[in-house]
Amino acid sequence: MKTQKLVPAILIILLFLACMPVTAQIDKMKDLMDDEMTEQEDGLATLRFFDALNGTPVGDATIAIDGIGELTTDGLGRVRFDSPESDAVYAFNFSKEGYITADFSFEVIVGTIFYNRFTVSPIIDMGSIRIVLEWDRRPDDLDLHLQKTGGYHISFHDMVASHDGMVRLDLDAMKGYGPETITIKNVDDEAEYLCYVHDFSNKNHPKSKTLSRSKARILVYGEGQLLHIYEMSEVQRGNRWNVFRLVEGQFVVENEVKKVR
Repeated sequence: MKTQKLVPAILIILLFLACMPVTAQIDKMKDLMDDEMTEQEDGLATLRFFDALNGTPVGDATIAIDGIGELTTDGLGRVRFDSPESDAVYAFNFSKEGYITADFSFEVIVGTIFYNRFTVSPIIDMGSIRIVLEWDRRPDDLDLHLQKTGGYHISFHDMVASHDGMVRLDLDAMKGYGPETITIKNVDDEAEYLCYVHDFSNKNHPKSKTLSRSKARILVYGEGQLLHIYEMSEVQRGNRWNVFRLVEGQFVVENEVKKVR
């Protein structure tokens, strides 16, 4: 029975692989196939954790999952545990020396974890903010942007645009998943910032729904904690997501999807 259950999942993965460039196949699909086969064969669910600054797996971290227990990530940044029998949202805590301790959750739908990848941040100085974009395997290229009114515009076009070099794009991802990360080392409490996400893969398709189906979310770290998690509320047409404004030190939710060229 286990072999029979695996066949449809493997066929879907192989079909997806055949439609992708060779260089992206390994990077994008090895984790997905590994997790899918482990879940089907062994009944084990997987959570994965990645560093916001370099995208590498975070090992030796403690993951305390409500109702399941305390686990430690392996060298690939994974924890594996018996798949929950009940569809629900499960809260958990991430902690590791040198990283910001953070509370997350994952959702189980029809016995499968809806999204199992989480980006965690190394500790940053007080007064600093780290903005992280993460998403699913498609589309390939989402871009994180930060505009300071009357000042700079940080993105892949200009990764260090502030006059004092105190703001930078730490990581630019172009093969799905992310993370893309922007760090503001000294927030100007008298300024206004706009954070948005552009679907570069669909830059010529402003009516695309791919961005809103990408499971994209923004994590904001600061003050020694995970301050905010922003997610799109519904499937919409558009290739730009205005996420939030930071106005004189206060976060203002935008959550607006727009059609741009």
